Formats: sequence, C-alpha cells, structure tokens
Amino acid sequence: MRICLLTGGGYPFRRDALGGWCRTLVDGLGRFRFDLVSICDREPPGGPAYALPGHVGSARAVAMPRETPRREGKDERAVAAAVLLCRGLVAERDDEFARGLLGLAVLAEGRTVAGGSPLNAVPLTDVLQDAWRAGRSSGEGERLPRLSLRDARTAVTLLRHAARALAVPLPPADVVHCVGGTTPLLAALAGRWRTGTPLLLTEARAPVARLRAHEERLSPAVRTVLRRFRRAVARTGYAEAGLIAPLSEYHHAWALRHGAEPRRLVQVPAGVDPRDFPSAPEPEAPPAIVWAGNGGPESGLQVVLAAFTRIAAAVPGTVLHLVGVTGAHEDHCAEQVDRTGLGRAIRLHPLPADPSDRYTTGHLVVHVPGPSDPPYRLIEAMMSGRAVVGADVGPVAETLGDAGVVVPDKDPEALAAACVDLLITPARRRALGDAARRRALACFTADRVVRVYGALYTDLAGPPPAPAYELALAVPAPREAHPATLRWLTGAGEDR
Repeated sequence: MRICLLTGGGYPFRRDALGGWCRTLVDGLGRFRFDLVSICDREPPGGPAYALPGHVGSARAVAMPRETPRREGKDERAVAAAVLLCRGLVAERDDEFARGLLGLAVLAEGRTVAGGSPLNAVPLTDVLQDAWRAGRSSGEGERLPRLSLRDARTAVTLLRHAARALAVPLPPADVVHCVGGTTPLLAALAGRWRTGTPLLLTEARAPVARLRAHEERLSPAVRTVLRRFRRAVARTGYAEAGLIAPLSEYHHAWALRHGAEPRRLVQVPAGVDPRDFPSAPEPEAPPAIVWAGNGGPESGLQVVLAAFTRIAAAVPGTVLHLVGVTGAHEDHCAEQVDRTGLGRAIRLHPLPADPSDRYTTGHLVVHVPGPSDPPYRLIEAMMSGRAVVGADVGPVAETLGDAGVVVPDKDPEALAAACVDLLITPARRRALGDAARRRALACFTADRVVRVYGALYTDLAGPPPAPAYELALAVPAPREAHPATLRWLTGAGEDR
C-alpha cells in the first residue's frame, strides 16, 4: 500500500516538532510504502535532515516562489471559477467556494508550480472587488471593512501565490495523508479531485483565523480576506477528507465548529517514543530553564525573554537555554536576547540530533508555543521527566493535566512567578517531573500513534464495505440445542 505524506515545509527536510512526529510515524509503519512531499516557500534544502528507512520510496521538496509571473491572457473558465471562489470567500458560502476551488484545481493540472496559478489568467482584482461590493451591500453576517484598490491588489497577490499549490503534482498513492496548514491542504485537495485518492487529514493547527505576526501589519480588509480564505480551505478539507484525525480535544472541537462530520473524526493524541526521551537526573547547579522553539517572531520567544528578566532578578545565576533555534531565525533570536541585557545567562542551541539531549540541561521546562505549534515539544518535555510550566494556549492545559503548572497566555509575570516557585522548591519540582513522565507514558506514546494510523490507512485504502442484507428465515428454529451450523435446516438423511 502506498501513502503520500504531504507536509508544509518540514519533514523530512527540516528538523522541527512536526518533523519528529512524522519521522516516528513513517519509521514505525514499515509495512507501507511512503512517498514524501514537502511544500515550502523558500528554496528546498540540499537533502533530508532525517535518515530515511528503506520503505520510503521518494522524498521531494517543492518550492513555491513568491514572484508572480505576468498575466497569461484571459481564460474564461478560470474567470468563472475565480468568481465562484471570491463570492464564496466573501459571503462565507462553502459550496460556492469549493466549486470555484475545484475549477481552479482542474485548470492547474499539468502546469509548473512557478507559473501554476490559474488565477494568473484572471482579472482577479476586479473579480474580488465585485464580490466585496456585493458582500458589503448584502448586510448579512460580519460587516466587511472597506477594500481599497491597493488592498485588493495586495490580497490578489496573496491569493495567486496560495493557488500555486493547486499545481503541485502528487505521486500515485492509495491514500494521501496531509499534515500541516493551508498550503499542503490545497495541494491535497487538488490531488483528491483529480485522481479520487482518499484523503486523511491530521488536524494539528492552531485556529486558522489567527493571523501570523507579520500579517498584523496588513490592512483590516486584507486580513479579512486571509482569514476567510483559510477558514474556507479548512472547511473544504473537512468536507472532502475521508477521515480527520485531530491531535487533541481542542483540535477536535475546532474541527466540529467548522463543519467536520463527527463520524469522520478519530482523535489521535500526539505521541513520542519513550526511548528517545529517557528520564535523567537533574543537572548540578546553577539552576537552568529550557525553552524549545525555532526562535522566530511567532515562536513565543518574546514572552519567554520578558519572563526571564524577572526570573534572573529573583534567582540570580539562573541560565536560560533556547533549544532548537533555526539558522533562518538565529539573527532575530540574537537581537531579542541582546535587548534583555542578559546575554551571558542565555544560551542558544540548534536542535540536537539526539532527542535525549534536548531537555537534560534544565531543571524545568517552559512551554510557550507559537500560534501554530502543535503539542509535540510539550510531550517531549513531559516524557523527559522535567517539570513543565506551560502557557494556556490551545491544547496545553488538557495535555499537561495536573502534571504541570499552567499560566495565562502572554503573561510574563505569571510565567516568571511559576518558574521561580519551582526553582526554589526542588521537592515539588521533582514530583511534578515524575508526574509528567507518568502521564506521558500513560497517554502520549508513539506506539499508540503508529497502531492507530496503520488502521486508518488500511481502512481508507480498502474497498468499500459490501452491502448488508437482512435475511428472514421461515424455517422454525429447533427446540433442542444444536451446533451453530446450517445442518438442522435439512433432514439428517437428505442428500445435498
């Protein structure tokens, strides 16, 4: 059985939390053949960051360049599809949006990704403005902000770029498994419509209505277009997926609120291999804290640094280890560290190749995730037997349970107070670390993830169930007990 695993810029070409989960899944399912496709905005890296097992048939990174080619004339079919897409997006009518997206996916087949957006052949600024005017005049739903010509051109550039994912070719497969956000889901939907391949969607995202940090600078109208586009793509994915696997109750509830059918939802909590994150004794003094993240503008770094300035003042000599800082965000991270004036007490580390080295340098772990970070890092820290202080974002509270400390999101003062309390009470800190590992072993192990996903793949790729018929027999049942066979339906001496 062939599985196309589709991700957004991560596994197997980049080491991150999602990549570690994908690696565990692929390595544990040797009875399937995997073809790996990763869609990224930047140029693809030189090679895989993970060693790939023999049952991986191929691994390919697809770059989505941001330069938009010049318009290729005017295609009436593309215009008709774009009208449906924009009307459905603005009015939040899922059926219209899906029909428009389907039309664009059909037109994108066979194009190159660089020029693969069929929206290049559409006067999209005019189409979007017409749909926007109709939406503002209808008086239905949320009041739309004013969309200027400049806003419309900015939104159109973003929509054309996103639509390039519809041209990404996928390898032949029995199941397409999409893990990630809007971009890989667009490619998965196009493949689903063109080939009929069953789609499995792992829902690991934060709410798609939340904008990224750099998008907050956009105008209200452009932000509205982005939010509605992402919501519409997510709802279309829920409608088309044969099965949806949320990572947590938080993601499960999100999918239900946005139209996913309950019968298609199979909640599969994230899991890690306990052998990769063995419990280790605490290091010797000085006291140390670990935060794991990529160090980018959306990673939660600023809250962590703001809290650490308070921690360093309350517990002198404390060291903060920033683990997993990527090369792309190293300069940003270093700049933020310099602003604290505590550079000597803060250490930057790339993500260690050996998972067991990620959390052992600290006495406790702070988990302040970015808006789109799944809970893998949190589970890794719990499995490592470290006490965790987590910000109340997404599934953090339900994952930690009573085996850690949860503080309000974006509250450096509360985060610092909780960390100081654990640093000065080692007995409570160690008790929480032991409780965290017990909870991780009970609820969040990789073997469970591998077992359930193997069943989901088999279920989706198998033939549809045979029709069931109810058979009513007119022959009375015997009065005495007989074996459960059909022998009693005929006489004992009757020839058959």
